[in-house]
Amino acid sequence: MKRMGLIFRSKANKALDRAEDPRETLDYSYQKQLELLQKVRRGVADVATSRKRLELQLTQLQQQSAKYEDQGRKALSLGREDLAREALTRKANMQSQITDLETQYQALQAEEEKLTLASQRLQAKVDAFRTKKETIKATYTAAQAQTRIAESFSGISEEMGDVGLAIQRAEDKTAQMQARAGAIDELLASGALDDASGLGRKDDIEAELERVAGGSDVELELARMKAELSGGPAAGPAAIEQGKPAQQPQESHPQDTPRINYNK
Repeated sequence: MKRMGLIFRSKANKALDRAEDPRETLDYSYQKQLELLQKVRRGVADVATSRKRLELQLTQLQQQSAKYEDQGRKALSLGREDLAREALTRKANMQSQITDLETQYQALQAEEEKLTLASQRLQAKVDAFRTKKETIKATYTAAQAQTRIAESFSGISEEMGDVGLAIQRAEDKTAQMQARAGAIDELLASGALDDASGLGRKDDIEAELERVAGGSDVELELARMKAELSGGPAAGPAAIEQGKPAQQPQESHPQDTPRINYNK
């Protein structure tokens, strides 16, 4: 079971490696950092809002405390000590609230400063990561393009391999069709295969004329060779056409009168 699990994990890891694009991973990491930076900024804004709210409350309480002090002073001037005591009592109670709010205000202010510093540091890291990310993406894209070009030149890429196989199949099919056409032409020329269209077929008269013409050519050549071997002049065309050898010239005698046969 452990071995099967190891095999499964190794195959899954290999499939993930093939499917993973480092550029997409970098973009995703950058997006997550931007989201984190946005959350920190929202935290700073929330703390600043709370601090501002406490600041407004402190201002109101301080104004109210000053008002009670003025009322006490005015009551004493009018001889109303009881009213002056009441005003001072309310001022004392309000001073306690002011002290608590000032403590909370200082804590929120410190938290706001801490978050602001963290936001600035995170912003710097995000900016640096963005620059590095773009550099890595550009380098990866260039390396990928260079690899594809090298694979195309060497013919080991998948696309070029498919093209090579297609060319090989086309060449094989073309050679097969050429061989088949040549074989059919030879069969038609030898008469072993009839021309169904009748375009290249000869009738019997034409075939006989070609045979006789071929035979005449042979007879002419044979008569010429015989004449050369016998040492006489070459046979004339008319004699050769009749299939006769050339006649040797005879000496003429005055007493011999040539006889002309008009029946020939």
